[in-house]
Amino acid sequence: MNNVDLLKQIRRILVLAKTSANYSKDPFDQERLAEIVKIATDILTDGVPEHGQALQAGFTEDAGYITPKVDVRILIKNEAGEILFVQDRRTGEWSLPGGFAEIGASPVENALRETYEETGLIVQIERLLGIFDTDKRRDIPQLAQYYKIFFVAKIQSGSFKKNIETKQAKYFSIDDLPELSKQRTTREQLIELESLDEGSVFIE
Repeated sequence: MNNVDLLKQIRRILVLAKTSANYSKDPFDQERLAEIVKIATDILTDGVPEHGQALQAGFTEDAGYITPKVDVRILIKNEAGEILFVQDRRTGEWSLPGGFAEIGASPVENALRETYEETGLIVQIERLLGIFDTDKRRDIPQLAQYYKIFFVAKIQSGSFKKNIETKQAKYFSIDDLPELSKQRTTREQLIELESLDEGSVFIE
């Protein structure tokens, strides 16, 4: 069994146990379910040592009914058709502007906020471009499941501002992409979106 399949099976055990614990009123059930969670997380750490501890920490922080997480991204092009990317300050890798959606804001509001925080740009959303499900991928082990929502936008005003998340923003051609942060943006996603007919939306 490869790491991706192992992660998915462990995730299913964790989801069932944590969700059941959230609704159970029986203290003995709570105790047994907590033990199941501990066993599953121990297997995760031992079975996928290169990712296990970080993935375990991120997953076990969730409480209640476990659901997929939402990530929003903005695709902006210049007149030459090049795409705007931001460079992560910590890793040096590049991605489309965006990030996790926060509670209390709509997908569009989250996308606008993330774009401003990472680029200093005020943009206008033009339309939905695509929705990807990270469970369809097999290249990077990810314990959590993410729905990645992509929007097309155009710049209204602003310029890049120094911030704690990104080092710079720069346009690249789809044929000459920089080193991408694959957990944020992949070449395959970009090619899929670029191949869409005008006005079409990709939904996975």
